[in-house]
Amino acid sequence: MKYFLIAGEASGDLHGANLMQALKEKDVNAEFCYFGGDLMQNQGGILLKHYREMAFMGVIPVVMNAKTILRNMKTCQDEILKFQPDVVILIDYPGFNLKMAKFVKKNTYIPVYYYISPKVWAWKEYRVKSFKKYVDEMFCILPFEVEFFKKHDYKVNYVGNPTVDEVVDFRKRNEADTLDKFRTDNSLSNKPLVALLAGSRKQEIKDNLPTMLEVMKSFPDYQPVIAGAPGIDEEYYSQYLKNSDCKIIFAQTYRLLSYSQAALVTSGTATLETALFRVPQVVCYKTPVPPLTYWVFKHLLTTKYISLVNLIADETVVQELFAKFFSIKNIKAELDKILHDKTYRNQMLQNYDRIINILGEAGASEHAASLMVEKLKNQ
Repeated sequence: MKYFLIAGEASGDLHGANLMQALKEKDVNAEFCYFGGDLMQNQGGILLKHYREMAFMGVIPVVMNAKTILRNMKTCQDEILKFQPDVVILIDYPGFNLKMAKFVKKNTYIPVYYYISPKVWAWKEYRVKSFKKYVDEMFCILPFEVEFFKKHDYKVNYVGNPTVDEVVDFRKRNEADTLDKFRTDNSLSNKPLVALLAGSRKQEIKDNLPTMLEVMKSFPDYQPVIAGAPGIDEEYYSQYLKNSDCKIIFAQTYRLLSYSQAALVTSGTATLETALFRVPQVVCYKTPVPPLTYWVFKHLLTTKYISLVNLIADETVVQELFAKFFSIKNIKAELDKILHDKTYRNQMLQNYDRIINILGEAGASEHAASLMVEKLKNQ
C-alpha cells in the first residue's frame, strides 16, 4: 500500500520514522511519500519537504512567513493528488495538518489517519469537531486522551507511548554502560548528579537556565549537568555559564538521566522521560506576566496540569513551579525535599511506577502500524 505522511517538526520526524519502520514490517509492499525530516528519509521513500522549511512557531513568524506556509500547503495538496495514496497519515502539527485533513476529505476518497493527537485537551477543544468531521481514525499516545475524546462521542485508539519505546530501546543498547564510564567520558567529578533540562528552544533556555544555575549554588555537594538541546549551539549556553563550572553535554540526555539523583525540568516530554528513568524532579517554567499567565491557566485552559507526569497520573506527583510559583526560593525548597526527604522522594518514585504501569508495554509504533494496516485492509 501507499502511505503519505505529514510531519512538521523534529519530534514528528522521529515518530514518523519509527512508524514507517513498523509499517514496512507489517506491509512488505509499503511505499512512502512524505513531508518530514532526515530520520524519515533514512526509512526510504520520497521526501518532498523538510520540516525545517515548515516549523514556524508563534504569531509573528507565522505572519512573516505566510506566503511560504501557503506555498507549502499547495505543494502538499498537489503531491497527495499526484501520489494517490491508500491513506494520509498526519503526525501532530495541527495548524497545518487539520487543513490537509479537510482538503483530503473534501476532494478525495482517501482515508485520513491521525497519529499523535494535538493537545486539544489543554486548549482549542473546539478542534475536536474538525477531527470528527475530517479524520477517520485517531491513534493516541496518552491514555487519558481516550476518555477525553469519549466525552465528545469520538472513539479513538490508544496504541501506547513512543517515549516508553525510546527509553526501553536505550536501556537495551546501553546495558554495559556505567556511572564511572559516564563520568570519565564527560570529565565529571564524583559528586552526585543533578540534571538540568532547561528546554529545547532558545527562549526556554534563556528564561529557565539562569534560575536553575542559581538554585544549584545552594547545593555544593551536588554536580549540576546541563542536557544540551538538539539544534542549540554550545556557544548559546556559554553566555549563561560565565560564573558557573556547570558542565554541558550533548546527545546524552538519557545517559544523564540514568545516573542523576534529581532533575530540574521544564514542561513537555522531558518530564515524562525523567519519570520513566525514575528520577525525582521539579518542574519549573518561567512565563511572562506570571499573575496573568496563572489566571489564564486556571480560567481559560481546560487542563489541571502542565506536565505529562501529572496529567497521566491525574494528580500532583511532581510540583509544577510555573508562572507565579516560579522562584529561586520555591525551586530550592522543592529540590531540597526530593534530595533529602526519603519519605517524600520514595512517594514520588512509587507514583512514577504507577504511571509506567498506566502507559503500558513498549511497542507504540508497532501497535499503531498493525492497527493501520488491519483497518486499511478491512475497509
